[in-house]
Amino acid sequence: MAALTGAAPCPELCSRFTLRAGFRLVLICTRELPMNRIALIAALPSELKPLTHHWTRNGPLRTGRLGSMEAVAACAGMGEKAVTRACEAALAAGPLDAIVSVGYAGSLSCGLRAPDAVAVREVVDDRTGEHFPADHFPSLTAAQSDSQLQPQRLVTLDHVANPEEKRRLAATHQATLVDMEASTVARFARDHNLGFLCFKAVTDGPNDELPDFNRFTTPQGQLRMAAFAAWVVWHPRYWRVLADLEKSSHAASHQLAALLQAISSSPSASSSVI
Repeated sequence: MAALTGAAPCPELCSRFTLRAGFRLVLICTRELPMNRIALIAALPSELKPLTHHWTRNGPLRTGRLGSMEAVAACAGMGEKAVTRACEAALAAGPLDAIVSVGYAGSLSCGLRAPDAVAVREVVDDRTGEHFPADHFPSLTAAQSDSQLQPQRLVTLDHVANPEEKRRLAATHQATLVDMEASTVARFARDHNLGFLCFKAVTDGPNDELPDFNRFTTPQGQLRMAAFAAWVVWHPRYWRVLADLEKSSHAASHQLAALLQAISSSPSASSSVI
């Protein structure tokens, strides 16, 4: 099925499809991979902290286990160059079966709300038009809730999207999520003949207007916090949305950790084709 089932463009279809913070996971069987060792790639340490805080620190990396799999986690900053460095560092630490893009994303649909954690079935690069289908774990669990959450299509942009851009991305790509790194991880996995998976947690909605963080990001992908904080003081229009973003990011990282732990700990596979 080419179109994404369950995507509800705002505002017309909001009443037709509602998701809640819990989840029931159903994955499309694009390709099932045997996985013994994987890499988790995120832009920010906070995205992985609830999952990896007890893992062993090995320089800029953390190593641990995710279910029966060995795992290495790498965070190098925001943007294409920083995420490529994280992928390279993870691969240099040892052979991998797959690379997993994890972290925060913005919602393009009012059917996805913070802090929903979701599986991504396909990533689209808005700049190049490339499509990257996601693989899935051979052991797959269905986490129970009051609603059923199907895998989503995500589009990668090279900057923070404003509400108008979010509407364009949703319409152009039939996507429900937007981020800044997933297509880079997918391309790296493809170029190195590795499996690719993607899991994201929602931090902001389709109508939320966030500041342009790119203005305050170094070439190394790090946010210049002092400069950003000084700028925010003089722009009170962003105070509330940033306060909400801080709270939703904290909750989203915990939801993401719960989703990854649930999927990786299942003793048997359970999947459905949309």
